[in-house]
Amino acid sequence: MPILVEKYIACDILNGVFCRCAYALISLAPSVRIPERQGLEMTDAKKPTLALFYCQNTPDCGEQERQSLEKLHGKSLRLFPVPCSGRLEPLHLLRALEEYADAAHVITCPEGTCRYFEGNRRAKKRVERTQWIIGSIGLEQDRVGITIRAKDDRRSLAEMVEVILAMTSKLGPSPVHHSLSSSSSSR
Repeated sequence: MPILVEKYIACDILNGVFCRCAYALISLAPSVRIPERQGLEMTDAKKPTLALFYCQNTPDCGEQERQSLEKLHGKSLRLFPVPCSGRLEPLHLLRALEEYADAAHVITCPEGTCRYFEGNRRAKKRVERTQWIIGSIGLEQDRVGITIRAKDDRRSLAEMVEVILAMTSKLGPSPVHHSLSSSSSSR
């Protein structure tokens, strides 16, 4: 059963940051319906775009690995190294979803090893807030996620990216971008 996005929800979310995105879904077609997730798999022609924010202080997340991943995945992956994942605000994740990404994800340093003491805890709370915001306007909360690395986790950034991209491909294309592109072509 499809979910109908309602106007009043978008009015007050995070002081209007995500309003343009939600309002676009509403104003372009009053009966725009966001299909529920039903195991939609992306084809190679339409790979999802993932915005991945990761803490620079995590092991095995160097500049060379970032460049090779961007080269390998092309436009379907945008990597953003941040000095501390706790510096991310819901605004950053929402802006990525609004402008280009089908999903946004955060990878933090291991809990208890943050150079800034509680950056990964802050990031977790902010991701949860962002999930609540996008859920309140009818998008899947799975479009925003967080991976908090364990101290003994020896997976490389490339391995984590593959797992996250696999989860993202199950979501399908963002209804935000789909409704924006279909309305601009009909004008």
